[in-house]
Parts: sequence; C-alpha cells; structure tokens
Amino acid sequence: MKNVRSKKRRRRQNRHVNRNKRSMLAVSAVIALLMAVVSVNAMSLHEKDRTYQAQEIELKKQIEEEKERSVQIDELEKYVGTDEYVEEVAKDKLGLVNENEIIFKAK
Repeated sequence: MKNVRSKKRRRRQNRHVNRNKRSMLAVSAVIALLMAVVSVNAMSLHEKDRTYQAQEIELKKQIEEEKERSVQIDELEKYVGTDEYVEEVAKDKLGLVNENEIIFKAK
C-alpha cells in the first residue's frame, strides 16, 4: 500500500514539475520574443536618430550660409544707397557720363 501511495505521489509531483517546466518554458519564450521585438525597434530608432543627426548638421550648415547671405544682402543694401552705385548704374545701363568725363569709342 505504501508503494501505491508513493507511486501516486511521485506521479503527481512529476505532473506538477512538468507543468512548472512548461510554464517556465512559455514565460521564457514570451520574454525572448519581447526582447527580439525591443531589439529590432531599438535598431530602427538608432537608424532614425543617425539620419536626423545628419539632417540637423545639414540644416545648421544651411543656417550659417543664410546668415552669411543675409550679411551680404545688408552690405549690398548699404551700397545701393550710395552715390557711387547710382553713378555706376547710370554709366552701365543708361550710358550717362559725368560732365568732366571724356568717352573714347573704338572704331
């Protein structure tokens, strides 16, 4: 009788251990799957971050170029307001000359 009881007890213990093993295996599989998903997402986020950093560098360069261009435009604006610019435009586009200038034309 003790043998029968002990065999039943062992079977129950084995079933319990097998259930625990299956549960642990299932939990381990879920954790592994989650780790894989997180790793893939992390890689894609790193790639996006690299592209955004490259884009940020390019935009900073463009900002610097536009600042330089703005300075040049300001200088041109100051130059346009001078008499020197007015004389230059009158000579080039309108063909006008000062009263004391002599124009030599090639034949």
